[in-house]
Amino acid sequence: MIGRTRVALALGSGGARGYAHIGAIQVIEERGLEIVGVSGASMGALVGGVYAAGKLDAYTEWALSLSQLDMVRLLDVSVTAPGAIHAEKVLNKVREMLGDAVIEDLAIPFTAVATDLAAGRSVWFQRGPVDVAIRASIAIPGVITPYVLNGRVLADGGILAPLPIAPTVGVPSDLTIGISLGADEPGIASPENVSSEPRPMEEWMGRFRRSAAQVFDTDLVRSVVNRFGSAPAGDDTTFVDESLEESPGENPEETLDTSDGLGPMSAPKFGRVAVMNRSLDIMQSALSRFQLAAYPPDVLVEVPRTACRSLDFHKAADMIALGRSLTETALDAAGYPAPGNGAPEPANSEGSPA
Repeated sequence: MIGRTRVALALGSGGARGYAHIGAIQVIEERGLEIVGVSGASMGALVGGVYAAGKLDAYTEWALSLSQLDMVRLLDVSVTAPGAIHAEKVLNKVREMLGDAVIEDLAIPFTAVATDLAAGRSVWFQRGPVDVAIRASIAIPGVITPYVLNGRVLADGGILAPLPIAPTVGVPSDLTIGISLGADEPGIASPENVSSEPRPMEEWMGRFRRSAAQVFDTDLVRSVVNRFGSAPAGDDTTFVDESLEESPGENPEETLDTSDGLGPMSAPKFGRVAVMNRSLDIMQSALSRFQLAAYPPDVLVEVPRTACRSLDFHKAADMIALGRSLTETALDAAGYPAPGNGAPEPANSEGSPA
């Protein structure tokens, strides 16, 4: 595999987990691999765009400086728009970094993937202003307002392409690397055959106990169940509700005492926004599996969806470190160890076979 140094890189969607893309790019470059093409959806489009424009270091420095309070101030909360956040303040900062950069003039070919809500299909931006392409791609449904451009109502590229590998197919490269931000939870892909007949509570209490640890490890539930000590006080912001509305537990029989040391808990009741977010997560996870089957990358880095919440944009340092660790492990397994670890340093693209 030595000499396969030209990398086509696909960066997936996943909100704040997308900071892991920064760590992944750092490791790829440190391994002597040359990134010759980038495609991205949602946060993957943002990181991929600033990287292709040569501004990743500036963006990383800014992201690492943000506190949770900074992010609350940057997010434009809207009550009437079809999305809780306008995100224009964040995009203005990105525009300052990018200037008047256009996609066709970038040193590295770049594709930002968005979704045309009216037509129901993906849109690939390979020409035009970089900041506009990024804005269209990051419009998370129900969270960031859609972007209207040339008669199209555009939303998050991750709706239809959570890991946009297809745009990299035409890039002359030796290696395709995909960075997925939605690694499956255990058992999520396995269908279950059940009866629609209501059963006595004692029959499902045991099943709930067995699955409690998995339930409380999900991105969605950890966002509000702070009584178990995983989230610091004040960690949740007030502009959007990513939470579960817990059952009040007035009926003692509805409270379950788990055997996993988590203490008593009630069967979860999903709030409105939580239903939407969780539904999108499940749909994107299933869609991603089909797309990976059609366009399997040579190296797949999978960031667990439980790594952080979608709006935890103040956790850049943690996610960059996680992206680095997971990418190092994936490249080691693929035969691209770090230079100096007993393996020859990969040749550059000029010395590699076409």
